[in-house]
Amino acid sequence: MVTRQSLEQELHQAMRSGDELRKRTVRMALSAIKLAEVEARGPLDQAALMGVLRKEIKTRLESIHDAQIAGRAGLVEQAQQELELLEGYLPPPLGPAELEQLARDAIAETGASSTGQFGEVMKALMPRVQGRADGKLVGDVVRSLLTPS
Repeated sequence: MVTRQSLEQELHQAMRSGDELRKRTVRMALSAIKLAEVEARGPLDQAALMGVLRKEIKTRLESIHDAQIAGRAGLVEQAQQELELLEGYLPPPLGPAELEQLARDAIAETGASSTGQFGEVMKALMPRVQGRADGKLVGDVVRSLLTPS
């Protein structure tokens, strides 16, 4: 699990070893975290920290897309390397089987039996999958399990 302190240690190690890519990427992430802490008027919890890192990843994905359109191969490569580095700090994504099992557990807990109880199931399930699965994908899985076949 990544923390602000672990990122700061990572930055110091990158500075000592001369790893420019890691140094630049971790600095940008720490800057975004500090900005979020100022906006929140206090330290971030783990979920908020992961949210900031996901936002940084999304920014890199947009940069890659824009650079590809502009034909800037160097920028694409740089953003791709930063993206891979940032993704290493997030927990691994849930596999389809794991996600389905968590959804089944949430359905059983809430006693849901129809799509009318979709919101209750999502409310119970989302904290468990936070940062490890896309909300739209989670909703699709829950909806498919609640829809009578």
